Amino acid sequence: MNIKDKIRTVPNWPIKGVMFRDITTLIQDPAAFKATCDAFYERYKNKQLDKIVGIDARGFIFGAVLAYKLNIGFVPVRKKGKLPYQTINAAYTLEYGENIVEMHADAIQKGEKVVIIDDLIATGGTIAAAASLVEKLGGQIIELAFVIELPDLKGREKIKGYDIFALTEFEGE
Repeated sequence: MNIKDKIRTVPNWPIKGVMFRDITTLIQDPAAFKATCDAFYERYKNKQLDKIVGIDARGFIFGAVLAYKLNIGFVPVRKKGKLPYQTINAAYTLEYGENIVEMHADAIQKGEKVVIIDDLIATGGTIAAAASLVEKLGGQIIELAFVIELPDLKGREKIKGYDIFALTEFEGE
């Protein structure tokens, strides 16, 4: 199955000039959703991971399923002000604004092996911020994983030095 065919493009959202890659059409299709989750599971099932870190909010969808299938913990990285306990945070910029993400200060233990997952990588700001949080807590990042990569936005440049995996990409489209 080509999961790229299941992703809807919404022009000029949330602002003019942005081609938003909407995964809701992918996750509404049971076969496409299963194929996507299974692809991540097959990639990581033999990696001896300790935690999956998912980025607010679409990274939660795939990250939680993956953590469940691997029988390991799931750690949410949330937008500022959404977590109830002591947090650490990192600021970042994205293609149409700025934000701050947070993680619970006790979410990752030193030396734990982690994969960070999100629905897509665009400019790399969000994933770079999440990676900095994991490393601040002493986690070892095994890979950064995405459903979609937007190579034209050069997000990989912001996260050099990490292994990166994406299931599909939209280049110049």
